[in-house]
Amino acid sequence: MTARITPLADVLPRTRTIALGTFDGVHLGHREVIADADTVVTFDPHPMAVLAPGRVPPQLTTMARRALLAGELGVEELVLVPFDAQVATQDAATFVQEVLVDRLGARCVRVGENFRFGRDARGTPALLQADERFETVVVPVLRRDGDSVSSTRIRELVARGAVGEAAELLGSPFAVSGPVEHGEKRGRELGYPTANLVPPVGHALPAHGVYACRARLQDGSVRSAAVSIGIRPQFETTLGVLVEAYLLDFSGDLYGQQLELEFVERLRGEERFDGVEALLEQMGRDVDDTRRLAAV
Repeated sequence: MTARITPLADVLPRTRTIALGTFDGVHLGHREVIADADTVVTFDPHPMAVLAPGRVPPQLTTMARRALLAGELGVEELVLVPFDAQVATQDAATFVQEVLVDRLGARCVRVGENFRFGRDARGTPALLQADERFETVVVPVLRRDGDSVSSTRIRELVARGAVGEAAELLGSPFAVSGPVEHGEKRGRELGYPTANLVPPVGHALPAHGVYACRARLQDGSVRSAAVSIGIRPQFETTLGVLVEAYLLDFSGDLYGQQLELEFVERLRGEERFDGVEALLEQMGRDVDDTRRLAAV
């Protein structure tokens, strides 16, 4: 079940067990914080979009996917606090009073040990623990293979194409979703018609290459998909970076529909071949590998 997305202005009065944080990716560390919470409270847009617009990190999840993943953990509601200049300059005590206590009726607040909030990041877990109006649970940073599990670490893995390793830290596959738009129909000419997905602006993308994926269609059905990300070096194009998905054993019109791609494994990097025949032979191998690695 997907958690209900509610803007802060629209929340209904009730007592809540709150998990407070950014939660981009809803990774294994986030899941430790979210455990036992009925409400996740996060910020929209990402705080860096206001504090340092040129330094906003690529997002691992859309808000809709965060709601889906949180719902799978038993969360009922995803509350969005609008992050603007006013919130950025709000002192931590005011945020606690106006948002956590007055608006959300917090009976318990769960945060990670490195979480900070309020003007100049002066809001700390210790400040929350000192407030006797609600219980505060501070969750230690989760570590794997000697390093902390963090959104930054996972972004680095995705950026170099290590989507399998990223999934291990996320607790679910890394995914990209967006509408299918018309392309140059180059794949159709080669016998491999592709769906050209337009990812959200600012969303993380894996390194250029070919991937075994599972594609979730708008009707809820799932297909194996060989996905190419890159500039298609074999052919001249003015379209920039492309996300092209060849859905195995599928025929139909996907234009205008939403498509979600879950990345299972990287098959190879982006290559330029000696000719179209060599390209087609490799594409056949890519499809065979996808059928084996991303069976549905």
